[in-house]
Amino acid sequence: MTDAALLDHISKQPRGRTSLKQLYKDFRLRGDDRHVLDAAIDRLAARGEIAELNAGLYIATAGSREFVSGRVSVHRDGFGFLIPDRPIPGINGDIYLSRDSIRKVMNGDRAMVRVTFTGSAGKAEGEIKTVLRRAHPTVVGEFRINRRGMWVVPHDERIHDWIEIPDDLAIPAPPDHFDRIGPKPIEISDPGELDGLIVNAELLEYGDDRNSPVGRVIEVLGSPDDFGIDVEIIIRKHHLPNRFPPEVYEQAQAIPDIIAAWELEGRRDFRDLPIVTIDGETARDFDDAVLVDRLPNGNFALQVHIADVSHYVKPGSAIDAEARLRGTSVYFPDRAVPMLPFELSTNICSLVPHKDRLVMSALIELDRQGEPVKYEFCRGVIRSAERMTYTNVHLILQGDAAQRERYAPLVERFATMQELANILTKKRYRRGSIDFDLPEPLIEFDQTGEMTGIGRSARNIAHRIIEEFMLTANEAVAAHLEETGLASIYRTHDQPDPKRVMEFEEIAAQFGYSLGIGAIPVSKHRYREKKSDGRAVYKEIVLPGATPISSKSYQQLVAKIEGKPEERILSYLMLRSLKQARYSEKNTGHFALAASHYTHFTSPIRRYPDLIIHRLLGASLDHKEYSNEVELKIISDDCSLTERRAADAERELLEWKKAKFMETRVGEEFDGLIISTARYGAFVELAELFVEGLIPIDSLPDDRYTYHENVRKIIGQSTRREFSIGDKVRVLLDRVDPLERKLQFSLVEPAPRRKAKRKKY
Repeated sequence: MTDAALLDHISKQPRGRTSLKQLYKDFRLRGDDRHVLDAAIDRLAARGEIAELNAGLYIATAGSREFVSGRVSVHRDGFGFLIPDRPIPGINGDIYLSRDSIRKVMNGDRAMVRVTFTGSAGKAEGEIKTVLRRAHPTVVGEFRINRRGMWVVPHDERIHDWIEIPDDLAIPAPPDHFDRIGPKPIEISDPGELDGLIVNAELLEYGDDRNSPVGRVIEVLGSPDDFGIDVEIIIRKHHLPNRFPPEVYEQAQAIPDIIAAWELEGRRDFRDLPIVTIDGETARDFDDAVLVDRLPNGNFALQVHIADVSHYVKPGSAIDAEARLRGTSVYFPDRAVPMLPFELSTNICSLVPHKDRLVMSALIELDRQGEPVKYEFCRGVIRSAERMTYTNVHLILQGDAAQRERYAPLVERFATMQELANILTKKRYRRGSIDFDLPEPLIEFDQTGEMTGIGRSARNIAHRIIEEFMLTANEAVAAHLEETGLASIYRTHDQPDPKRVMEFEEIAAQFGYSLGIGAIPVSKHRYREKKSDGRAVYKEIVLPGATPISSKSYQQLVAKIEGKPEERILSYLMLRSLKQARYSEKNTGHFALAASHYTHFTSPIRRYPDLIIHRLLGASLDHKEYSNEVELKIISDDCSLTERRAADAERELLEWKKAKFMETRVGEEFDGLIISTARYGAFVELAELFVEGLIPIDSLPDDRYTYHENVRKIIGQSTRREFSIGDKVRVLLDRVDPLERKLQFSLVEPAPRRKAKRKKY
């Protein structure tokens, strides 16, 4: 009996519900045979596909408005929301959870909620029915001792309950092995030594509305003021696997760092070609190398060679299991948590110069408009001619005499690369690809590792060259795998949510801009249709005459605001209106790239989906089938989650370091830009530092101010002075809360009373 068959059977019962006793009868199960059905019931319940109403009575949740599964988001003030896994007919947005209900769960848990109330506007309230999956096997925080016992105070402000630590579980057992990165474990002989230290605790009991969670200390990280403790806390708060198990080390160390003759059999030899890598100055692993030739017919021959990680990391191996668990490498300002052990990532898989390395190669012929004429894929071996940096390539193309002399044999090659990259950029622009190209914050350190400032990451033509070549290779591989008809993984990006687009349009209009999309296809009308078995099914009608949302609309607006004072704020808001890209076993296209097929092929050292694509590509070359759609769906979903986990961790540490840096600048004045407004104040981004903070509404001078949601403005009741998104202000940094990473400003120079109406474009 498959899970799908059982779920289908339950769904077809009257009102989509049935009892365990009835299921035994339906499937004619007796004795030990019933264990098979019991196990299937447990799996469906754990995934939230069925819910237990009463003891032994189950309902299928698909299409249900009463039982909804999803992820719990806890507010720091004690209440929370369930973010549903799917749209729920009649319910608008997330489901509110009261303080009493939220005590049963922690932030990030997956839960099944029973909807208890739905208002006229579709706002719903619910109560936790059951926890489907816990998000926190461990909790990092400060160890405290008081009269009531020993506790761990969670570093995550959205985990409200302190973790109780029994006396005999306070001292952690010594680790069975040490990692080569991160601090060495601190040895503790008495629980009293832990008071005030940062520890990591494993949860043994999760607690409820009557009892506190119970745990045991498994790691002592150090003092809150220790250098690098912020990285260690973030790693554990986001549950990033950061220590390779011993069996992974053993496998990695057993891999020879010299390529044997038998490994070259069946591979194409590219070692005599002037292939180069182009990366940042601080890069340690090089997984892509490129070459461009001009053909006699005027076309371009682009070669993209990617480290053949799949040759070394075999399915089912300990290294593969750990790579899948991690999903991606995580990059912090001063260190990284790699997906693969260093023996692979910085040695035998890394395309270091002047050494033989195994690769998967994409050989693509492009015409003078950048359109692919043909492509070919193969296993190969290269010997990188040079380890180039973005800076050096940029200098060469800018005419720097010293660099052009140093790399004289490659100068014309880089000129050809630039020509092709410009053609590819124009091609993407023609089809509607969106390119925000916004600067990213860059944390600056001194020689001792202390943070000295926040700058902007430099981008130049060399970055564009590599980006365009990698995009082209990714599209070519996706097209090839789709043509084979084999199951695959795609990098997809869905159309933006119409509601978010409307919200952006309202703000853009205040600056005199519009996406120019006309009517937006929002489903306005819902109706009920009864099935023959009496069940009600909700269907939707899209209003006629709506114009589809196009990536070209975004692209054209990006071009209009380029170089304008409002460019950063509008680009930021446009990005927020778009959905997150994800991995999927189904090819639904990539909205932002305006690509009908796209995947990730070019970074298998640091991304697990790329490793899977290499295996799929290798299977197609061997005329075999590597995997099925069901397995690839699981991998896609897992990799989308690990990607978001890594992004959240990287973002949070960056904000933490910014806040710590700004502690030394309390009392200083800065120029800023209002980037959003709310009922409690205006959020400001500082002009030079990529730092955000709040001007509380009750701190605004000379009047009583209120927030007008319909126009998103803060307006003085007497003076009618306005504060709007995009206003430039002068602010004073009043205080910094480094734990919550919050900055509070006060106004030095107020905005003008009235704003002139801007010209429409």
